Order: sequence, then structure tokens, then C-alpha cells
Amino acid sequence: MENAKQRHAGFLPPFRHFATQAIHAGQEPEQWKSLAVVPPISLATTFKQQAPGQHSGFEYSRCGNPTRDCMEKAVAALDGAKYCLSYASGLAATVNIAHLLKAGDTVVCTDDVYGGTNRYFRSIASEMGLKTIFVDCTKLENLKAAITPETKLVWIETPSNPTLKVVDIQGCADIVHKHKGVILAVDNTFMSAYFQRPLSLGADICMYSATKYMNGHSDVVMGLVSVNDDNLHERLRFLQYSLGAVPSAFDCYLCNRGLKTLQIRMKQHFHNALTIAKYLESDPRVEKVLFPGLPSHPQYELMQRQCTGCPGMISFYIKGNLENASTFLKNLKLFTLAESLGGYESLAEHPAIMTHASVPKADREVLGISDTLIRMSVGLEDSEDLLEDLDQALKAAIPDYRIYN
Repeated sequence: MENAKQRHAGFLPPFRHFATQAIHAGQEPEQWKSLAVVPPISLATTFKQQAPGQHSGFEYSRCGNPTRDCMEKAVAALDGAKYCLSYASGLAATVNIAHLLKAGDTVVCTDDVYGGTNRYFRSIASEMGLKTIFVDCTKLENLKAAITPETKLVWIETPSNPTLKVVDIQGCADIVHKHKGVILAVDNTFMSAYFQRPLSLGADICMYSATKYMNGHSDVVMGLVSVNDDNLHERLRFLQYSLGAVPSAFDCYLCNRGLKTLQIRMKQHFHNALTIAKYLESDPRVEKVLFPGLPSHPQYELMQRQCTGCPGMISFYIKGNLENASTFLKNLKLFTLAESLGGYESLAEHPAIMTHASVPKADREVLGISDTLIRMSVGLEDSEDLLEDLDQALKAAIPDYRIYN
């Protein structure tokens, strides 16, 4: 009965036991002498050993921390994974994954991707001897053609940032795993573990900027990586320890707390986003809406096949030019003009000027990141208040929409 009520028409049913695992996995009070129900924050940097080399599971906080351990176990359960590793940021997680490769190796990356990922592969990894090829992975034939004997990592992001293209994870996995030694990594930041499980669809690595939905409160910067393969886990755990880009115990405590409400947050994000997407699609001042939960989205059916729902991310093209887009953003009152996404509050931003400014202009134009593209992270406010805010901002941006029709 509950699953039937929770399920959105056409999408996969919710993952079983999700809320229970989010609250209980890795949180057993018996692991603490105090039997604390809420895992305490362990700020210790070092831990007493019974004899040289004989420790109780923790020796130095860079290679392991009790608070971090709790959170990683919870995330692993939610991803349907054996292991989870956490990092100081989403980009720190990306860098650790890239260190699985060596100079001369090639990365095939989704063309429409987070600006920081684009910048890292294009400007930094290239200086370390890695070659990156950016392709449109929504067309599986492009991925198939891009893989060479030098390819060691395929990096996809679905839905993509900021144009929300959806990539067939299982289709990519079928292609990638025909080539021995090639790793398929999926940036699952936009979806969270609640709406999509890349590992169950054939991915080798599920990665997050936990700064976004997984934490959900815009007060933590963190990265997460989940895997099932023992050897891959050992290699990543060694890199986590050796490179040292680990999160603080306090941030792990906050993210662990955020996981407890992930299910109810994501359901409300979906509800609000769908309501707003339908409104924007019917508004004459809007040129086009990009939201995978709308039937008008080109990969709508694929989204339903591999996901349990949609997050609160919407991109749309406002009619007019840069001035109209800027006026719209400056007149928003409930939506905050700010970068990032996935918190309880609603945010709006201008990708070409803000999050994706580091992407070369020519590439932005090809990807559709134009001066009129606006990206929104729809929060948990009352939907009628958000609609009212959008309406007044659109009227301020385009007082007489008829001139654009």
C-alpha cells in the first residue's frame, strides 16, 4: 500500500527499506560505551593503541574516524553498495578517482557536465598527462566510438548540469564493460541515492557532491564515492588515506544527520519541481523548459526506466536576451540568487556567468548554455509561494511578453 502511494506514475517503485536504512544503518548505539542513540562527534585526531600496531579499528583520523565511519556505512546502504568513502568535497572525490589512472590514459566524459568537473579534466588533469574527450553520451554510439585502448575511465553525469540531459547508465555500462580495465563512474549528485542507484545499473563508481541533496542543508562541503568491487575499494581507500582530502568529523555528523530526512526531502523536492515545471512550460514568457519529469523532455521515458523520481532541478530559457534573464534573477524574492543546489531553500543562477563560466564560450554555445538559460534548485517552501515569486519576477523581466511572440 505504502509503495503504491509513494510511487509516481511511470517511474520505478521506491527502493525498499530506504528510510529505515537511512536512520539505522551504521548507527548502532552498541558501538559506543555510552550507548548514545545519536552517533557522537569524534574530534580526536589520534587513538590509543593497546600495543604497537594493535588498535581498535582507528589509529589516525585521516585514515579513519568513528563519526565518518558511521556516515560512510549509512551511505553505502542507501546506494546498495558494499563500501562508501568520503572526501573533503565533490571535486576532491573526483581527483581521487582520477588518481586511479596514470599519465597517457584517456578519460571519456559527458560533454554537458558540472563546470568544476569540466575545468578539472580540461585544465588540471591534462597537465598531469591525462587526455579527456568530451562526448554527448545521450547517444550511445558516440560513447562507443570514443573508447580507445587508452581509455581507462568513462565519466557520466545524469541528469547533466545544467541542461539536464539524461544518460542511459545501463547502456553505457554494457558498452564500457566490453573493454577490460575501463571504469564507469557516474556523478549522481543531482539525483541523490533516493532517486537513482547507478551501481545497480552497472556503474563501477557512484559519486556525489554531498554538499547538495545528500546533506541537503547548504552547510557542508563534502564528496562521497560508493563501490562494490573489493579491489577498487582498496585502491580508493589507499588514495583517500594517502592524498588526505578527507572531511571533518563535524561535517560527517551533519551529513549523517541530513541522510535521516533524505527520503521526505526528495519527495517534496519532486512535488515542488514538477508543479513549477508545468507552470513554466505554460507561461508565454518562457521559451523552453528542461525538466526530466515532463513528458516533453527527450529522455523522459529513459528517466522513468532507471529512476524512482526526479529531483528539484529545473533549467529553462527565458524569452529575450541577457538583460531579460538578469532582470528576472534580480527580481526574485524567495529564490536566492546563488550557486550550488540541493538544499532546503530555493536557489536560482545563471550558468553562463556563474557555475559554468570556466567552460569555453564556444563549448557553452554548442551545449546550449546561452545567455537566456536559467538553472533553478527548487527547495521545500510552499509551492504556491514559489509560483507567486516566479510570476512576479517574470513580469518584471518581460512586462509585455507579446513582443517576443
